[in-house]
Amino acid sequence: MAKVAFIGLGVMGYHMAGHLKKKGGHDVTVYNRTASKAQKWVKAFGGKAKRTPAEAAKGAEIVFTCVGNDDDLRSVILGPKGAFAGMAKGTILVDNTTASAEVARELAAVGKKAGISFIDAPVSGGEAGAVNGVLTVMCGGQAGVFKKAAPVIECFAQKVTLIGGTGSGQLTKMVNQICIAGLVQGLSEGVNFGLKAGLDMEKVIDTISKGAAGSWQMSNRAATMCAGKFDFGFAVNWMRKDLGISLDEAKKNGARLPVAALVDQFYATVQARGGGRWDTSSLIHLLMKD
Repeated sequence: MAKVAFIGLGVMGYHMAGHLKKKGGHDVTVYNRTASKAQKWVKAFGGKAKRTPAEAAKGAEIVFTCVGNDDDLRSVILGPKGAFAGMAKGTILVDNTTASAEVARELAAVGKKAGISFIDAPVSGGEAGAVNGVLTVMCGGQAGVFKKAAPVIECFAQKVTLIGGTGSGQLTKMVNQICIAGLVQGLSEGVNFGLKAGLDMEKVIDTISKGAAGSWQMSNRAATMCAGKFDFGFAVNWMRKDLGISLDEAKKNGARLPVAALVDQFYATVQARGGGRWDTSSLIHLLMKD
């Protein structure tokens, strides 16, 4: 059992922190910007809630963060009320936010000066993966630090991998989102084509999902796409944030992302139609109702 803190109890963090307490049996202290959410978590899982990230992090061996973006991350880690202010030398901060590789390196450097280790560890698997404790976690940091943190991270994951040095986790998450963007657009076009052709799409998907076209997106989203249901899952707003990070990084490293850039604009159109909170599979909406 470890003494840990979890900062950020949003759609993902709420359940991830819950697994640390319920499955791992760890001593968990939480912080959330909206205090009522933290109190709700304590009522559901036990543990303690604190008024600031620094107070939550005090005495913790490992501190987890899972917030919205780079600026949110800086706000809960840096400054007199931030997590670093409450952490002792030799402790570890594991960041599960999907953010830039740049901010990961920045925070790792600040932490190093205080003797605090940093692991960037964005996750994949969506809300369902968080609820069921089967997320994929891609990490960047030092091997020795990762070895200490991995058994705790495994409480909410089915796979935890150290990819490389600081920032590697975030870069890998960018690869993940780039791949998903292309997959969902291809699936949208295929499903829409099948519907227009008058095919029994339940039979079609059951058949082709067993072959080379099969994917997680096909198995988990094709049926709802056919039904035109999108009010669940990983929001378009979040995907646009993630693709924006990927596109910015591509400008720095020279990678060409023509499909990702195009799909990002398709998602912008979905947002303009009021679908910012719809699941990313809502790309098909643009084909069904043009």
